[in-house]
Amino acid sequence: MSSPSKRREMDVMKLMMSDYTMETINDGLNEFNVEFHGPKESLYEGGVWKIRVELPDAYPYKSPSIGFVNKIFHPNVDELSGSVCLDVINQSWSPMFDLLNVFEAFLPQLLLYPNASDPLNGDAASLMMKDKELYDQKVKEYCERYAKKENICNSTAGEESGDEEDISEEESASSDDEIPGRADP
Repeated sequence: MSSPSKRREMDVMKLMMSDYTMETINDGLNEFNVEFHGPKESLYEGGVWKIRVELPDAYPYKSPSIGFVNKIFHPNVDELSGSVCLDVINQSWSPMFDLLNVFEAFLPQLLLYPNASDPLNGDAASLMMKDKELYDQKVKEYCERYAKKENICNSTAGEESGDEEDISEEESASSDDEIPGRADP
């Protein structure tokens, strides 16, 4: 079992020494986030995403789990979970691939060539096939709103606090409704 762990260490070190900003989770090499920039000359150019990477114990024989932390509008990325639908990661992974392949080839290719016929985000796929111009506009809107450097610093905290605000507004509205109800005999 030392071979997979040495390979894991080597791949993570290669990623750390590359141009990617990386932060470990729980001080280990199994989970970490990587800052990923949208590919040049694409709709995603200028966007910055935090990508969560989880390496299974059997890595590199088993593929890493890859997901976008901040939102992206793409047919092959689940909008809620950030999960990625990419054959080379999910089905045809090989120990010949490494983490640099994921960030230098697989993810850029995913963003450059979305596959609307195998979607995780049905709305994005449908819009891409029916109205490409509106799809392009929505991709750029998401990049502007969710894929800026400041969005990835505390993207999970920001999303949670946004949800809490929505809940508080709903709670305050329902408690206002209850007050008049209590006054009636």
